[in-house]
Amino acid sequence: MGQALTEIAQTLKDANKKVQLIYAFNGTGKTRLSRAFKALIAPTDANAAEDEQEQNESIGKILYYNAFTEDLFYWDNDLDNDTNLKLKIHPNAFTEWVFAEQGQELNVISNFQGYVNNNALTPKFNEDFSEVTFSLKKGNDEDIENIKISKGEESNFVWSIFYSLLEQVVSVLNVPEKSDRETDKLNQLEYIFIDDPVTSLDDNHLIQMSVNL
Repeated sequence: MGQALTEIAQTLKDANKKVQLIYAFNGTGKTRLSRAFKALIAPTDANAAEDEQEQNESIGKILYYNAFTEDLFYWDNDLDNDTNLKLKIHPNAFTEWVFAEQGQELNVISNFQGYVNNNALTPKFNEDFSEVTFSLKKGNDEDIENIKISKGEESNFVWSIFYSLLEQVVSVLNVPEKSDRETDKLNQLEYIFIDDPVTSLDDNHLIQMSVNL
């Protein structure tokens, strides 16, 4: 008989290993496992919305990426005019922290262009980072503005936001003395759970990403 997700989550926690890799077919519960693990590490009271919001203002004990992270992004296809296409971002503490507080905009753009291997495909954020437009820069008057990128490119874009945060996490936590770190909002971080973010990345990028982290 198979283990329940809560039991697997507990096994992962008790293993006390720096890195653990889980492989499972689609539909077997990887995303549900990520949520079970988060609930185990940082349980929240469903009736304490204000306290939970305060907790989300910092990273807390666990940082995780799963399908719910991607659901923060959705397209406004401008169905009436078909000209002003933009990727909108649900208000959330994660992107607020990455962009507004930590200023990772340029790193996100650089990582995204590296993943899609196209420096001409350029994201542009609005002032409050609530939406993104994409353009294809050709270096002449034929630049194409407000294009809709492919689903694979969109997945790469969302992952590039999370990956830019991971790069900063590694940089900050590599400073031994907490008082010397550029921010204290990562001091409680103990776990990072990454659920299936690389469907559209090729093998070379996968290897590079693993080595860098």
